[in-house]
Amino acid sequence: APKAAAAGGDKTSVAHDTGKPVVTYPIPGVAGAIAKATLDARNQAERVEVTLGNVVTEFTYANYQDWNNDLNKIEAFYAGTLVEKRNGAIVRDLTTTETETGNVYVVMPVPASVRQAVAGSR
Repeated sequence: APKAAAAGGDKTSVAHDTGKPVVTYPIPGVAGAIAKATLDARNQAERVEVTLGNVVTEFTYANYQDWNNDLNKIEAFYAGTLVEKRNGAIVRDLTTTETETGNVYVVMPVPASVRQAVAGSR
């Protein structure tokens, strides 16, 4: 969802509904599909509604926790519940019991100025 919202460019908007951020954006590659994501206080998805024609698919997320086993807690939060509805009918209802997200890392490009400074010091 964050990548899709960023890809929406000037077609992506952010508003606040009862104090919560709501991001509206087109779904890349799906003509006419629009997503509306409501975020919680920690900017985690609480509800995402995707509309395509007369079909509305809604995803609700709750109970975010670090679901890794007790020996591998790293504060990688994941939704404990996910419910998917299509036009109001439940399609999927999932409950998380354990995850293995212990290898979270960030790839950060090295700026050219830093590369040049390091190369110049050799």
